[in-house]
Amino acid sequence: MRDAALESVAVGFFDGVHLGHQKLLRRAVRAVTFRNHPLTVLAPERAPRLIMSPEEKVAAIRACGVDEVELVDFTPEVAALRPEDFAAQYLERGGLHPAIVCGENWRFGAGGRGDAELLRSLGFDVTVVSYAVCDGERVSSSRIRQCLEAGEIERASAMLGRPVVVSGTRFRGKGKGAQIGFPTVNIKLGAPPAELLPHGVYSAMSAGARAVANYGVAPTMGEAAWTEPVLELHFIDTPSDCMDAVTTTAELRRFIRPEAKFDSVESLRRQIAADVESAMRE
Repeated sequence: MRDAALESVAVGFFDGVHLGHQKLLRRAVRAVTFRNHPLTVLAPERAPRLIMSPEEKVAAIRACGVDEVELVDFTPEVAALRPEDFAAQYLERGGLHPAIVCGENWRFGAGGRGDAELLRSLGFDVTVVSYAVCDGERVSSSRIRQCLEAGEIERASAMLGRPVVVSGTRFRGKGKGAQIGFPTVNIKLGAPPAELLPHGVYSAMSAGARAVANYGVAPTMGEAAWTEPVLELHFIDTPSDCMDAVTTTAELRRFIRPEAKFDSVESLRRQIAADVESAMRE
């Protein structure tokens, strides 16, 4: 068993596990993070929509080489802990003080009064990892959320250090896409970052194949339109019926255009053909 005093422990919320998070997580063997954003307790009206689910976050943290991830529920009781008590409960192990790795703006404990200096005063060895920079700007979860909301998929991917991935439950649709010459695989997205994404058309990859994805409610289809947003994938190189059994996720590569209601199905067909051509130029 590894000596707890020799551990390096990364602490933070790590939404998105972006380039900045990866810098410090690669220096850790254990990570302590929260299942829910602290603002869901401290100021629910300001709690952000998240980039990834807790399960996806744990997997991404482990992919950075972290052996053990402690996923803590942020509750009013946790919020009320003095910084010293938080450190004793979640950072210490067996009375030993592991090395701590954290970001420049990390705060903890009631009122956010705990920081790297306080941990050092308690006997912890603390390494503060500087921000990652992308396109001359600091990488942050907030910036990535803003990019996703604006349809700036390529910038969000650059800051994440990987493609933007969405996933959900595949279901059989109404066959309207096939009727107009563009059959689709339909996925109901049930996890972040779906709530951050604008409705519209995206170039995508799924199951190793190129696709055009429409995320929205298909307003041109009238009574056949969706009552809630659906991701419709039309595969460019592979027949959609061949992909139907394997597709539950997609990598979004670029936002092509906002979703629109067309005055006829023929106008929609012409626009989808143009969207396919746009995606094929990548």
